[in-house]
Amino acid sequence: MYFEYDAKETDYLKARDSILGQAIDLIGPLQRKVNPNIFEALVDTIVAQQISSKAAFSVFSRLKVFLTDITPQNILEANADELRSCGLSARKVEYIKNAASAITEGIIDLNTLYNKSDEEIIKELVSLRGVGLWTAEMLLIFSLNRKDVLSYGDLAIRKGIKTLYKLESLSPADFEIYRVKYSPYGSVASLYLWEVGDEKNGYTSRTYC
Repeated sequence: MYFEYDAKETDYLKARDSILGQAIDLIGPLQRKVNPNIFEALVDTIVAQQISSKAAFSVFSRLKVFLTDITPQNILEANADELRSCGLSARKVEYIKNAASAITEGIIDLNTLYNKSDEEIIKELVSLRGVGLWTAEMLLIFSLNRKDVLSYGDLAIRKGIKTLYKLESLSPADFEIYRVKYSPYGSVASLYLWEVGDEKNGYTSRTYC
């Protein structure tokens, strides 16, 4: 499954911002995978905290092979050493087990998240130890397919904005200007900003002159 968007969203963004519009036209349609299994996506996002996407993919792949199914019960039944052998740090093992416990004990009901607002979901998720705002925002995009998420905590998104608009720095207040401009399709803007901010794609500020 991929993040769902179409011309309605990109046409809106192009009308709102011609520079972002140039990037959208240059890059073309994007496909980013989403995982509708919220718990599995939560574990994946915790794994990805503060490491490269390549390293995160490797660790999560080993975890999936070891557990077969990434469920709260399977996480709780695995001992910490087994989980660390997949490449997880001791702290991330603690975070994942804590999330599994909260869900198993009914402290958080993931099935109810679908019917809640973005703000309500973030508030509930960040109550879990080790789940910060960035983790919750990534879950909103890549599991719940929410359309209006632009994360200041994401370095690649900030890099994408600075590259696109030829900025030396980007304060929280300046970032908020872009967030408001892209709303209500901030998540779609995020997809393109990730592409722009990814060095291997070769985009620089000169690309959008």
